[in-house]
Amino acid sequence: MPVSSALTTFKADIAQCEALIANAHGTDASTGNFILPALDREQITVAAFLNLFIAWETFIEAVLAAILTGAATLNGNSPIRFASPPTVADAKKMMIGINRYFDYGNHFNVRKMVSIFLDQGLPFEPHLSGIQGTLDDLRVMRNAAAHITSTTQVALETLALRLLSTPSPGIKLYSLLTALDPRSTIGGTIFQTYRDLLIVTADLIANG
Repeated sequence: MPVSSALTTFKADIAQCEALIANAHGTDASTGNFILPALDREQITVAAFLNLFIAWETFIEAVLAAILTGAATLNGNSPIRFASPPTVADAKKMMIGINRYFDYGNHFNVRKMVSIFLDQGLPFEPHLSGIQGTLDDLRVMRNAAAHITSTTQVALETLALRLLSTPSPGIKLYSLLTALDPRSTIGGTIFQTYRDLLIVTADLIANG
């Protein structure tokens, strides 16, 4: 998959996530009431967030495999490679290494891998380093979506406190994702803020 296709696919996946959330919060035209019950809205929104996280991981894997097999960035740059696998399949095997799989949700390891295979980690760096805090936040939210334990709940509440500037004991991921982001200048939600940051970073990486 060339870099352009990876970026197009990523943005299409993001649009699908947005559509899921919008449809989940659809209202009856005559009453203004939500069509779906609260539990359905919550589960669909959290599932859409997980799809967002998966789309990001897929994008990173696809672009790295493309670059390693000789693809140029959208601006025509050809990053210096320290490995030259003949096919995308071979590139992905190298990226997995001796492990059963590579966890693209571990952003520190992603940064380490691109620095091993590509000179200065280009075109992924410095962009991944620039949003390391954002990626860490997303991992906290992903963990809360995947399994609720005392550890993940504390991490989610700590994140909510930092983002919302108010204690939120017992907060659910849905409530955090749909909360208005105090940092937003356009009245966007927490979900929309992180979505936009990923899109901007994906564009920067793809353009190289």
